[in-house]
Amino acid sequence: MRLPFNATDREILRLAVPAFLALIAEPLYLLADAAIVGHLGTPHLAGLGIAGVVLQTIVGLCVFLAYGTTAGVARQLGAGNLRAALTQGMDGIWLAVVIGAGATVLGVAATGPVVAAFGVSGEVAAHAETYLRIALLGVTPLLLMLAATGVLRGLQDTRTPLYVAVLGNALNVVLNLLLVFGPGPLPALGIAGSALGSVTAQTIAAAVLVRAVVFAARREGASMRPDFSGVLTAARVGVPLLIRTLTLRAALLLTTYSVTLAARSGSGDVDVDLATHQIAFTLWTFLAFALDAVAIAAQALTGRSLGAGDRATTRALTRRMVQWGIGCGVVLGLGLAALSGVLGVLFTPDQAVRDALVPVLLVVAVGQPLAGVVFVLDGVLIGAGDGRYLAWAGLLVLAVHAPATLLVGATGGSLVLVWCVLAGVFMGARGVVLVHRARSERWMVTGATA
Repeated sequence: MRLPFNATDREILRLAVPAFLALIAEPLYLLADAAIVGHLGTPHLAGLGIAGVVLQTIVGLCVFLAYGTTAGVARQLGAGNLRAALTQGMDGIWLAVVIGAGATVLGVAATGPVVAAFGVSGEVAAHAETYLRIALLGVTPLLLMLAATGVLRGLQDTRTPLYVAVLGNALNVVLNLLLVFGPGPLPALGIAGSALGSVTAQTIAAAVLVRAVVFAARREGASMRPDFSGVLTAARVGVPLLIRTLTLRAALLLTTYSVTLAARSGSGDVDVDLATHQIAFTLWTFLAFALDAVAIAAQALTGRSLGAGDRATTRALTRRMVQWGIGCGVVLGLGLAALSGVLGVLFTPDQAVRDALVPVLLVVAVGQPLAGVVFVLDGVLIGAGDGRYLAWAGLLVLAVHAPATLLVGATGGSLVLVWCVLAGVFMGARGVVLVHRARSERWMVTGATA
């Protein structure tokens, strides 16, 4: 079956554009907190930075709640089992509650030792602990947002998560301003007010998303009670995706370590190299949001077409989405290359950092078309429920990338060379394992379950 060109492209755009806007809205929670807390003082901002790293790690590792749920719900939808799709979606939501509750209890209990591990001063540590203990109460709402967003994406709805993301961010800014500075009769709570405002906004946003899923479940007569076997199945499906995520984060952490190691082993300036690396990584992450939006569309469309038992459509969609990935990568790469000489001005007044940033950004720009293929095929295989292969592939890629980047660091290689390894070895190895899998038939399991 050959899909009409226009219809295919419109469907990809219908899912990808709102997904991209929602993705870039997510980091604004901490960005808004930083902008407001920064006016309290440098120690407050430093404390927020530590707490933010901890929170982002917890939530980042649980992204499988969105990915796994999207794939499972989309399959059931494609198979014509809307009620079963929503029942499976509720299992994912209950799993988010279980994980969130456990992470909150453990996190609050371990706040002191975790903050102390960063080795910061007493004042900074005090602010970090204050923020983190309150912000951890928002972990369950954040995970519920992931799970509910996964359900809605599986139902081919990426607009509702976008609207909620905009609402949540706007509410977060208002509450932070009110609670941090306490205008009028309100007490000024400082950094604690920032955490409380964020938790409140996250809770309201989670409630709106969950309500949308619950409303659909009631309409279709799907069970909303926690089902132990269903929740256990959702957890089991999530384990391979968790391993995949861990391998990705490990590779990025090793890259940062190699930057430091290379500067110390060679003749580089550690501060300049780390500052340059941070700016480049920030821009790389932003570009990844655009490519990940196409990957999210790939998850939803692949799951639906395989659920419907249509391999031909799945293959046609995959080819077209890969073309979209390459096209987006080329456009993003050309744009980044053209702006590489001026982007540094937006981030730093340090001319040494600006000069060091240009060649690194050119490396990032050259790697964007490959990144487009990698992101799309990753989304296709997630949508197909091929998590076990992605987990093993992630471990294999890490085994290839780790010695390469550590060798560059140990021999005092340049910052540009470290990024060449990331863009070439790491992304190249990911491309090889993903293209190899996509060209086979083993991942194209049809029916309501993978």
